[in-house]
Amino acid sequence: MSHRRIISLLPSATEIVCLLGCGDRLVGRSHECDFPIEVTSLPVCTESKLLPNATSREIDTQIGNLRNASLSVYRLNTQLMQELKPDLIITQSQCDVCAASEAEVARALGNWSGPTPQILSLTPRRLADVWEDIRRVAALLEVAEPGREALRVLKNRCVDVIEKACLLTRPSMACLEWLDPLMGAGNWVPELVELAGGKNVFGTAGQHTGRLRWEELRTANPDFIVALPCGFDRRRTATELLALSQRAGWSELKAVRSGRVFACDGSAYFNRPGPRLVDSLEILAEILHPTKFKFGHGVTGWAKFTG
Repeated sequence: MSHRRIISLLPSATEIVCLLGCGDRLVGRSHECDFPIEVTSLPVCTESKLLPNATSREIDTQIGNLRNASLSVYRLNTQLMQELKPDLIITQSQCDVCAASEAEVARALGNWSGPTPQILSLTPRRLADVWEDIRRVAALLEVAEPGREALRVLKNRCVDVIEKACLLTRPSMACLEWLDPLMGAGNWVPELVELAGGKNVFGTAGQHTGRLRWEELRTANPDFIVALPCGFDRRRTATELLALSQRAGWSELKAVRSGRVFACDGSAYFNRPGPRLVDSLEILAEILHPTKFKFGHGVTGWAKFTG
């Protein structure tokens, strides 16, 4: 069973499989699986129903309409998936907006011809869950030892940040996962902020975070504002921040006055509960304590927002 044919419908799972040295077993991917770069040559088994050039508000409305109609945000190419003859399909059951859900994949297998592949569903909510997912995938692919080594390296990188950050002052930080409507970042992000040496303002570790009112951000008035919208790269995030900066009272915010507003690549880092959450931790450490941490992620992962 160790040389299974794998379809990954989850970008973070694709990264985990490749981290474990099993990228050659991947035979299909989701339309969002784009790292490492070699996976982009794989057949694409999903597509989004959302309009690609829509604004944040329009995307939110589209998602709401699909949910109200009990429809999925994604289409599965079941015929292609069958042609690829996978033994294992990896998906998730955490968020029906982030990727194709376990329930959708199970429905697709209802009319499957030939041997039915196994479904592995990942549901991480905290950093420890990501470590466990890496262990689970490694065990299933019979590469337990490479899995242990990969975890050792990732955890050591976390420890390097934690040991320095715990001795520093802890400025307040608001992480925003969507900008119109405004939403705070939950699940693993509050945990990453605390480990990086900050004081998280919105959201509780291990839980989804709901919508925020503009006045809530103004009242919190954090030292840092970090935008990391789900599915947006750094440049798209900066564009979305331009619209947010037109809100009444923006220029009065402490983070704005001190030049501590940042646009991050949420799609590549913070929104993916896989190996690059460690990069996300390092990004937050660089932002919070620039004189103490220099990992070089500013080239692609984040940039100061100048308006």
